[in-house]
Amino acid sequence: MRNFFSLTIICLSFLIIGLFLSLSNNLQFLARQLSENLAVVFFLEKDLSPAARTNVLERIRSSPPVEQVRFVSPEDALKRFRERFPQLQDVVSDLGTNPFPASVEVVLKDKTASSPDTLQFMNSLRDFPGVEDVQFNRDWVEKMKSLSRLARAVGYFLGGILILASFFTISNVIRLNVFARRNEIEILRFVGATNTFIRMPFVIEGMALGILGSLLSLALIYGVIRVFPLYLGASLGALQDIVNFRFLTLGQSLSLVFGGALMGLLGSLSSLSRFLKI
Repeated sequence: MRNFFSLTIICLSFLIIGLFLSLSNNLQFLARQLSENLAVVFFLEKDLSPAARTNVLERIRSSPPVEQVRFVSPEDALKRFRERFPQLQDVVSDLGTNPFPASVEVVLKDKTASSPDTLQFMNSLRDFPGVEDVQFNRDWVEKMKSLSRLARAVGYFLGGILILASFFTISNVIRLNVFARRNEIEILRFVGATNTFIRMPFVIEGMALGILGSLLSLALIYGVIRVFPLYLGASLGALQDIVNFRFLTLGQSLSLVFGGALMGLLGSLSSLSRFLKI
């Protein structure tokens, strides 16, 4: 029973760390996707004449940093909104009019957000006739990275608290096992067993608890990643891409297992140094 309780605490500790790492991995992935596909969106003034709209499009297409240009009509924007936010269709319908302006989506050749050509291109078109506003997804890249760092920090903080609890749990489990086997230990001492020989089974037991707990947490993380999109994916709508979990890397998985083994080792040694005087 005490080993089961110890395994549960260890598993919960690494499960929390793993889930926040998975969320952080997803945010990092989205940030890389955005940074690799830097886009500028120019929102056009309402009731812009076809001639003025053509003038804006030609001005954008002739700019050196531009790789692709796509015009998005108000109708296309409304259709896209309904596809991405089906739960908000009633809100748009109640307005009685299309609230979305026409826009021009631009994919840049230079993938460096802070390149001089990109910044100069954006500044030159901010006040161009017919352009009402400019949106650059570099801001979203920075927000994704910030959220990723926050998710990782929260995971380490919460997981660290539980890992500390796991450390003391393993230490107490080993202590109880030492007391339960004190007669066997006395016999081993009488027959001349070395200190290492007596300590080793308890050290192995602590490390085994740590490794098994971390492996069990990896299995649960895998299950959560598989089940979460099916359970909550549809209700999240467009937020599904952000509030999602991505598989841990091999390095992260091995780090969790190594962390479990190290925690079990330290917990065992701490208990043995205090309660097994040999």
